[in-house]
Amino acid sequence: MTGSSEDRTVSVVLPAYNEEATIEGTVETALTTLGEFLPAGSFEVIVAEDGCDDRTPEIAKRLAAADDRVHHYHSDERLGRGGALERAFATADGETLVYFDTDMATDMRHLEELVESVRSGEYDVATGSRWMPGNEAERPAKRGVPSRGFNLLVRTVLRSDVRDHQCGFKALSREAFERLRDDVEDDHWFWDTELLVRAQRAGLAVKEFPVDWEPKGDTKVDLVRDVVGMGSQVVRLWWQLSVAPRVGRRETAAAGFLLVLAAAALMTQYLDLGAVLAEMRRADTGLVAAATVLYAASWPLRGYRYRDILRELGFRERTGFLTGAIFISQTGNLVFPARMGDAVRAYVVKVRRGIPYPSGFASLAAERVFDLLTLAGLAGVVLVGYAASGQFAEVVAAIAGGDDAGRVAVYVAMAVGLAAVGAVVGIVLSARSDANRVRALVEAVSDDSYGEYVAAVLERFVGDVQRVGGDPAAFARVGASSVVIWVIDVLVAALVLAAFGVGLAPVTLLAVCFFAVSVGNLAKVLPLSPGGIGLYEGAFTVLVIGLTPITFPVAFGAAVLDHALKNVVTVVGGVASMLVLNVSLTTAVEESSDASEAEPLHE
Repeated sequence: MTGSSEDRTVSVVLPAYNEEATIEGTVETALTTLGEFLPAGSFEVIVAEDGCDDRTPEIAKRLAAADDRVHHYHSDERLGRGGALERAFATADGETLVYFDTDMATDMRHLEELVESVRSGEYDVATGSRWMPGNEAERPAKRGVPSRGFNLLVRTVLRSDVRDHQCGFKALSREAFERLRDDVEDDHWFWDTELLVRAQRAGLAVKEFPVDWEPKGDTKVDLVRDVVGMGSQVVRLWWQLSVAPRVGRRETAAAGFLLVLAAAALMTQYLDLGAVLAEMRRADTGLVAAATVLYAASWPLRGYRYRDILRELGFRERTGFLTGAIFISQTGNLVFPARMGDAVRAYVVKVRRGIPYPSGFASLAAERVFDLLTLAGLAGVVLVGYAASGQFAEVVAAIAGGDDAGRVAVYVAMAVGLAAVGAVVGIVLSARSDANRVRALVEAVSDDSYGEYVAAVLERFVGDVQRVGGDPAAFARVGASSVVIWVIDVLVAALVLAAFGVGLAPVTLLAVCFFAVSVGNLAKVLPLSPGGIGLYEGAFTVLVIGLTPITFPVAFGAAVLDHALKNVVTVVGGVASMLVLNVSLTTAVEESSDASEAEPLHE
């Protein structure tokens, strides 16, 4: 006789991915073992089938139909090992939640101790261990060495007391699961490690006990891809648990300011600032003034582009107001580190025009997509053209002493440029179609959850363009205005560089500035300093001196002046816009940051 779901106190989940050879025997063994120490009707066995492409779903369905203690949770797509476990635990009937790997590498005689440790209420979480002193498992070196290294890393970096975090033999109470589930972010192999670490940090009682364990079959863990992926997850969790709680917005701003000061101090040790300043004083003020006016004139075009993006999301606003909102948000990026000003725009359009935060964030993301596409495309096209012209080859050959290394560098540069152009074309073509084929392409290379994470990011990237690309006319307008905006940015840099009397032919001057500005702005994406100060100048300078005979003082002086005049225009426009729109920048940063934490950037 079996009991109702209300009587069940234990739910055992079997995470299954392509387990047709073992799943039936594992289910039968689980039922038999549980029945030896639990009352009839007090337990269930759930096959959490995770997007299998073999006969596992068919077998699990048949087992569930034959025995009401067995349940089958099907998924058409890969959720990841952690994702499948979390979904099963969330809908299971039991108050004690258990799982073990379907290969039953852990001896089932330990199942009673695992279950009763939590079911008795003595512990919140229990886990088997292959590395307890005096009971260490014999594992092949290719599995044992990475396992020991990973556990040592977790114990050291995350201050965990557990010796074996990845043993697939764990139990936890319903209350512990509900308390931790929203905090655990990983959905694959790191899921149970993160669960154990967060349980300890939350003060829950965690039991680790030795188990007899024998490896069976080949591991599904990719010892390069997944171990590296889990290493990055260790860093992420360390940051969230140990750094983020101690670093608020004030501390972040102070750190960014100190970073700029440190960079400036270091520059004095290896730069002849006197020579740089001397070159800047000799610059043609007329050309610098023309560059400033040209850059200021480009801002209404940014507002026009943003207007088109918002219209595709269902909102109609005036270009003047939107230009002011962009001025304010970009000023925020210059004042605060980590690009905190990006979300300010969502705040401004929300409080002044009632546009919901999700729409504001989505419009910002779409604009960033077009910026990145344009920058990458311009850099790729210009690099390929410049390299093919022979001028780049001559420069590299001269630097390399005329040997074959220079020619190899040219070919590599051309290959990189072609790859950039190809990527942009591919994304644009995908964006103009109804289908998003990014996931299929990524999964052709990797089918684990980390590959799926990359696919999800790229899908959102393409999806943001698709939202605007749904209307061909709007897509063309936004794309064209993006190109014009960045062409003006390049022309401004070319005027500034020309003001230093560099003597470059106009075509060469424009080509070099196209590439230098593109790379310089891509470097600013890294949230290391307010407004990317230092990052832009460094990238710009390296590209100019690498592609031309221009000396370092001249290149660096031009980079500093170019970035400075653009930042001055931004700040002047931002202050004026804040006065006209009655917006406090500090309030906008605080409230927009809170909103960005509460609302996803992509719907």
